[in-house]
Amino acid sequence: MKSVKAALIQQTCSCDSTATLEKSVDMITRAAASGAMLVVLQELHKGPYFCQTEDPALFDLAEPVPGPSCEALGKLARELGVVIVSSLFERRAPGLYHNTAVVFEKDGTIAGTYRKMHIPDDPGFYEKFYFTPGDLGFNPIKTSLGTLGVLVCWDQWYPEAARLMALAGADLLIYPTAIGWDPADTAEEQNRQRDAWITVQRGHAIANGLPLLAVNRVGFEPSSQNLETGIRFWGSSFATGPQGEVLAEASQDREEILLVDIDMKRSETVRRIWPFLRDRRIDAYGDLLKRYRD
Repeated sequence: MKSVKAALIQQTCSCDSTATLEKSVDMITRAAASGAMLVVLQELHKGPYFCQTEDPALFDLAEPVPGPSCEALGKLARELGVVIVSSLFERRAPGLYHNTAVVFEKDGTIAGTYRKMHIPDDPGFYEKFYFTPGDLGFNPIKTSLGTLGVLVCWDQWYPEAARLMALAGADLLIYPTAIGWDPADTAEEQNRQRDAWITVQRGHAIANGLPLLAVNRVGFEPSSQNLETGIRFWGSSFATGPQGEVLAEASQDREEILLVDIDMKRSETVRRIWPFLRDRRIDAYGDLLKRYRD
């Protein structure tokens, strides 16, 4: 398609997963009424970001794919005639869980899935306790709107992930995200972190000549173990064109439906004047397969 109107759903989440999903459904419905053809939800959008603590009981939040959420979102995609990118806590088997993006075609079927490949383990982001690293590789998902290179949050810091999606034919890079500040950080440190997050993703768009959508949650979520601590998610969902130009950006502190028109044909023009794929020295990159060059 020449142009796609996309909607980035930036929202807060509560411990009531039913109410949170209903809010997502309402925002998706309003986005479709505004002409959105592609709707992207944030990472683990059914509830609070539970990975702030390590608690075996929280595995009960997971569900199979396909499962109840897939049924609800697939039905919605079919009713509205939109493509939806969702992000779910997948229970694959007893003791085997993934952080999984599920893409629904506009007829309600599952167009494809992506299991988060890079799993962080940092203070407040204890994802290695919950998620097995993805095993589906970096394979973009074909839809009626184009081929979507869906990656998830921590993946967004790795140029290799974006490059491999581009090399596999992605038309658009998409990053459902849950990232925010430790409120104890200084204002200067908070600004550095947010700026780095935006800059690295704009770099992926530029290096691969692709438009990019990054969708982040918003609001303060306390730690379940200490309500005085937690994460303030910085929102700032944004879209760029294939030269990294910012096309739209959401606020840092409000729920929003961010609408943006994506020119799906412009990558061809940009890649003709900036032929990064042509000039790659694939004969000299063998050391990238090493952890570190000693």
